[in-house]
Amino acid sequence: MTDARSHVLFDRVHEELDPVIRNIQQVIVGKDSVIRLVLIALLADGHCLIEDVPGVGKTMLVRAVAVTLGCQFQRIQFTPDLLPSDVTGVSIYNQKSGVFEFRKGPIFGQIVLADELNRTSPKTQSALLQALEEHAVTVDGETHALPNPFFVLATENPIDFEGTFALPEAQLDRFLLKFSIGYPSPQDELHMLAAQQRSHPIETLQPVTDPDAILRWRQRVREVRVDPALLSYIVDIVGRTRSHRDIALGASPRASLALLRTARAAAFLAGRSYVVPDDVKFAAPYVLAHRLRLTADARFSGADAAHVLDSILQQVPIPASAGAWS
Repeated sequence: MTDARSHVLFDRVHEELDPVIRNIQQVIVGKDSVIRLVLIALLADGHCLIEDVPGVGKTMLVRAVAVTLGCQFQRIQFTPDLLPSDVTGVSIYNQKSGVFEFRKGPIFGQIVLADELNRTSPKTQSALLQALEEHAVTVDGETHALPNPFFVLATENPIDFEGTFALPEAQLDRFLLKFSIGYPSPQDELHMLAAQQRSHPIETLQPVTDPDAILRWRQRVREVRVDPALLSYIVDIVGRTRSHRDIALGASPRASLALLRTARAAAFLAGRSYVVPDDVKFAAPYVLAHRLRLTADARFSGADAAHVLDSILQQVPIPASAGAWS
């Protein structure tokens, strides 16, 4: 996805979300596309996975989003010795009452930072599976609902870093979007240094909305219109990932639904009540690339999922609507 295409798609932003973006920009400088991706995932009722090196602002991004939206923020620092109960919570016997009481873990937050997820064991990673999919956790046979809204932004270090465990396909499939932040430009980094000489902007950041607004926006995203031709376009793109010679494991039907939800959220953020083909093309790399597993021959030849997916997008004909998409 080129910056130029992003600029065209978001040449205007929904009037209710523009103050949200501007508020987050006080803390996160020069990463407008990343801010939009996080908001799109939030609007689509999904979760984000950011793979990047330490120190590029992943934690500040989540804190700024939480403060701006007036949401309860929780952070889970994943380490090799972390246990599943350290994430979900644990039942403790109360000697006075004679019953077991459930003590909630840090997963019980409205916006949760799952920091360095791939530094913990696969057993502890799996503690997130039910939470990400069902917005609930089960401990000692009892199911506990998570707050609403519930949004997880997980971070992981590149898999060639020491002490990392690659996330399994089932875990990756639970994340709506995956992307990177990247290093700032020299100009943006200079602006950051100047702004933080005395204090950090996060310390004075104030909410501009509340969690109830997120629920209203999500309902309106579900009402965004999608032309039947675009539904076929989505099915065609996802279907070709299952038959491509370089792909051993293609995208699942869950990926088709994820692409639809993301395209709708992108349209809503752009201030439209209908989806256009560019919404689908914009969303596809972030929704599908991390769900694909390439063949051994493709990996050996130096191919990666993003380039294979780009070739698929170029091959699938863009539908032409007889009338306006709206």
